[in-house]
Amino acid sequence: MKRICIIGSTTSVVLATCPFAAAADLPPSKPIKAPVPAAIYNWTGLYVGGHVGYGQGSLGPGTNPIPEQAVFFPHSLTGMIAGFQAGYNLQLPNRVVLGVEADASFTSPVDRPKLDPAPFNTTLEYAATARGRIGYAFGTILPYVTGGLAWGQTRVNINAGDGSLLSSQLLPHVGWTAGLGMEMAVGGNWSAKIEYDYIDLARRTYGLGEAMLSVINVDPRIHTIKVGLNYQLGDTPHWAPSATSPINGMQLPESPDWNVHGQTTFIAQGYPSIRSPYEGANSLPGGGQGRETLTADAFLGWRLWDGGELYLNPELAQGFGLDTTLGLAGFSNGEAQKGGTDFPKFRPQRYFFRQTFGLGGEQEEVADGPLQLAGKRDIDRVTLTVGRFAVGDFFDGNSYAKDPRADFMNWAIWSSGAYDFPADLPGFTRGAVVELNRKDWAVRAGLFQVPSAPNSDVLTSKGGGAVVELEERYAISDRPGKLRLGVFGNQGNTANYSEALALVAADPSLDINATTASIRHIQLKYGFYANMEQAITKDIGIFARASWNDGQTETLSFTDIDRSISGGVSIKGSSWGRTNDTIGIGGAINGLSAAHRDFLAAGGMGLLIGDGQLNYREEKILEAYYAYNLNKWSTLTFDYQFIADPAYNADRGPVSVFSARAHAEF
Repeated sequence: MKRICIIGSTTSVVLATCPFAAAADLPPSKPIKAPVPAAIYNWTGLYVGGHVGYGQGSLGPGTNPIPEQAVFFPHSLTGMIAGFQAGYNLQLPNRVVLGVEADASFTSPVDRPKLDPAPFNTTLEYAATARGRIGYAFGTILPYVTGGLAWGQTRVNINAGDGSLLSSQLLPHVGWTAGLGMEMAVGGNWSAKIEYDYIDLARRTYGLGEAMLSVINVDPRIHTIKVGLNYQLGDTPHWAPSATSPINGMQLPESPDWNVHGQTTFIAQGYPSIRSPYEGANSLPGGGQGRETLTADAFLGWRLWDGGELYLNPELAQGFGLDTTLGLAGFSNGEAQKGGTDFPKFRPQRYFFRQTFGLGGEQEEVADGPLQLAGKRDIDRVTLTVGRFAVGDFFDGNSYAKDPRADFMNWAIWSSGAYDFPADLPGFTRGAVVELNRKDWAVRAGLFQVPSAPNSDVLTSKGGGAVVELEERYAISDRPGKLRLGVFGNQGNTANYSEALALVAADPSLDINATTASIRHIQLKYGFYANMEQAITKDIGIFARASWNDGQTETLSFTDIDRSISGGVSIKGSSWGRTNDTIGIGGAINGLSAAHRDFLAAGGMGLLIGDGQLNYREEKILEAYYAYNLNKWSTLTFDYQFIADPAYNADRGPVSVFSARAHAEF
């Protein structure tokens, strides 16, 4: 005999036959769980991203290409490369993925130590492509092949016998590209990729001019390997339901052990004509000028283990400061690099390892941010950082005047002007920093590489820089404040001003700048700085700095300042209904040692200044800005700087510098 059994759950009922049995003999019933629907990763959608990589290749026989910086790899035609990409993918029901992508890759700066004088040199400025992609989706992994149109631009520089630039020519190229790669979803809307591309650009012919009576054919053929990150735009997740199992909102989670941030900053500056009775090699042009700079950075962080973190900051930078970052000791644009370029150039500005050793006790929250992973850490701790970074990442900080991308732009206001911190042309070095942090104070010390000579882009271990800083935290009427005191010393390949002046006085036929270069050797330069910040109300804060160095030897890295005081006020916009807007007003007075003044008066050239003669007076700077917050990720700033006695010369100026800054970050 059979009976009808009802088997079911809250969502379904099934009729079946079952053998006859007494109720007491039946096992207790268990609800049957509905099957978990399977999710399918869908690659369909728009995306944007960035990449870094390395390139090798040829520009053709006899083109004499300039080697570019490759950092970890041998110098090459491109050196390390970086750029951006954007595209669209469409995943078909059979898991074939069709896509289109456009990208642009920019090369590194010239590898200057390996550059020999030549009648001409050739460089590749950039390469761009517009390609189709076809791949097959293995869930979160997408191998693909790609190919399409490529274009780029090359430059030929005609050089004098001593290697100095006489003239420059640019020509565009168009060709084709093909390659293959693999992309993998890594969390949230992010995916990572690795890609090989071959780029073949059409040959172009350059005429070298009548003096050289020849032409050269430039025929670029380039191999590149790139790694990159893409971000799918929009709120729709990559995870999509299967045909039979509708689900919503499933995504790969973003890991707390890594993060990605980015920023871009554009600054346009200009000044009208100024009083300029004479000019030297490093003088601001009297007729006025306008210049602009652009930077774009990615900040990547990875937690290796508890307390161990690795960070990378690739950067593209383009443009020039006023007069190619010359003519002012307190220079007007903190984004202007001494190695400016017409086209964006790539540098891995920061790559460093950080290990934090907690000492127990009270902890504090660490917010997610650029070069900072979210989490908790002991307030009492020791932190060791080793790698490449800017000295200002750790020393001479200030809440109101430190970041030319967000607050004051003038070098003598966002930094202690007389601190000649070790740095290459864009302002970075390699070294180690150790910090002991307590609740109310911290002490930190650093050792760094220095440039091989003043204004050199080459960092060396012959000599070195050191700094020790004490930071005291306090409160006045419950308003927080900080005082930082630092002492520093650099041993660099520099010349002594008095020695150079004595040699020229003994033999007036000598050129003082050539003489200075000939007597350089490793010697010490030292000094100190004091740095204060104080909140007055929740919306108003003040700051001040004072700095001094001995002023006996050439400036090695930063700028031509031996004594400096600066200060100002920062005001948030709560009182006029613009909480995230900021007004800043600050000023600085810069000076030189007696030996440094005499050197410039005798026709000497500094890192940034030198009019051929000098009617000395202290350089005085006033800066005011209004930062208008557009939304949570972008700000527009208008800035004015009045600079009296630019480059310490009472015969020149004053200069009124007008600036506009657009900044965005995520």
